[in-house]
Amino acid sequence: MYSKKVIEYFENPVNVGKIENPDGVGRAGNPECGDTIELYIKVVDDRITDIKFKTFGCAAAVASSSMLTELVLGKKLDEALSVTKNDVADNLGGLPERKMHCSNMAEDALRLAIEDYRNNHGSKKAAD
Repeated sequence: MYSKKVIEYFENPVNVGKIENPDGVGRAGNPECGDTIELYIKVVDDRITDIKFKTFGCAAAVASSSMLTELVLGKKLDEALSVTKNDVADNLGGLPERKMHCSNMAEDALRLAIEDYRNNHGSKKAAD
């Protein structure tokens, strides 16, 4: 059902945890399955310099959260916003259709974290 990459990122996720005094926080969830993600970012010069997550959910949810953090760490905010749920799923070797909502949650949490950062730091550009 899951690719080797999904299992690897579920069993050994990277960037797990919480950032103390984050610059932005995004929370997303799926009421149907109960999965939730909290994503924390640190931003310096419009670039994500640290990113951590806490996910409560299935293997696909944890793997998607972990992969997303790897894909956007070090990127400028607008570059990070261009990373999509399909990028996350593709880098995991694919997700079953019924688990694609997990990559949606990760993308949503990132957008909300960047929006939170921009709202709290006076940026005129808000996330879509």
